[in-house]
Amino acid sequence: MKRYGNLFDKTFSKENLYAAYLDARKGKRKKRATFEFERNLGSNINDLYTRIHNGTYHPDPYFKFKVYEPKERIIHAPSFRDVVVQHAIYRQIYDIFDRSFIDTSFACRVGYGTHKASQYAQHAMQQYDGNLYTLKLDIRKFFYSINRETLKSLISNKIKDDRLVDMMMLFTLKEGAIGIPIGNLLSQIYALIYLNPLDHFVKRYMKIKHYVRYVDDFVLIGLERVQCVSAREQIIEFIRDALTLNLSKSTIQKIRKGLNFVGYRTWQTKKFIRKYSLYKFFRKTKQSQLQSIVSIAGHAKYTNSLLYMMKRLRTINPKLLSLMPNNYRLIAINKGYQS
Repeated sequence: MKRYGNLFDKTFSKENLYAAYLDARKGKRKKRATFEFERNLGSNINDLYTRIHNGTYHPDPYFKFKVYEPKERIIHAPSFRDVVVQHAIYRQIYDIFDRSFIDTSFACRVGYGTHKASQYAQHAMQQYDGNLYTLKLDIRKFFYSINRETLKSLISNKIKDDRLVDMMMLFTLKEGAIGIPIGNLLSQIYALIYLNPLDHFVKRYMKIKHYVRYVDDFVLIGLERVQCVSAREQIIEFIRDALTLNLSKSTIQKIRKGLNFVGYRTWQTKKFIRKYSLYKFFRKTKQSQLQSIVSIAGHAKYTNSLLYMMKRLRTINPKLLSLMPNNYRLIAINKGYQS
C-alpha cells in the first residue's frame, strides 16, 4: 500500500489556504462569518498560517444544534476559519483516498450521489430473476460509533506525515470517547475511509458481484435467501471485530418486491420517491415555497413520481407550475403530461 509523506507544508501553504478560502466561501458569500473573514482576508490567512506552523492552532468551539429530518441528530457547525482549514486538508487528501474506494461507494464523492446510487441499484436488480433477494443493512448510530483510534490508523495507512495526521484528528474530537462530529466537511471523507475496509471485505473476500453503499446504508443484490443470511452474519462479525460497529437493522427481501434505498422505492422497471417526500412536496406547494418544490422535484427527476407531482402542482397551485425550471416540465411532458 502506497503511503504519502511531506504533505503538511503543501497543505498549509499560504497559496493552498487561500484556495481553501475560495472553496469555503462558495454559496456563503452573504453570511456574516464569511464577510468578517474576508474583511481582513490577508491577515486572517497569515494568522492561520502562523498558528498552524508554530503549533498554536486549535479549532474554535462548535455551534451545536439539532435537526429532525430524516432523523434527529446533533449538528456540530464549525467556525468559518475552521472550515477554511478543513478545505485546505480536503484539497490535499481527497484524491489520495478516493483512489482506494470502490466504484459503488456513492456518498460524498465528486461525480457520485443519490441519483447514481439509485440508478446502480436498479440496474443491478434488473440483472436477476425477481425471486432472488436483496440484503439491505445499515450501521447503528454510525457517526457516533466511529472509533477515533481505528480511524487514525486507517488514515495513517495512507498518510505518513504525522503532523498532517495530527491536524486531521483535531476535527474528529467531540464529547465522549468515541464518535466524530456531524457537520464537519472532513467527517464526510472520514466516513468513507472508515467503511472502506467493509467495502473491500464484501467485494474481495465475500465475492459479492452487485454491492452498493451510501454512507452507512448498503445493499447486496442477487443472492439466494440462504446466502443473505450467511452474508449478514459475516458482515456482523467483520464490522464488530475490525471496526467496533454494530448493525442497526437488516432486510432480506425478494427483488420483485422492490428496494427502499437512498430515498427511493425502487423496482426492476419503475421507481418512486418515498411517500414522505411526496407529502413534503404537496405541503410546500400549498405554502408556495418554490425553492423547496424545485428541490424535491429534482430528487424525483428520474422517477415515475414526477408526472404525478406535476399534475398535482397544476391542480393545487398552477401559477407555480409556470415558474418551475423547464427541464422538470419537459421531463414530465415526455412522460405523458401536456401543460
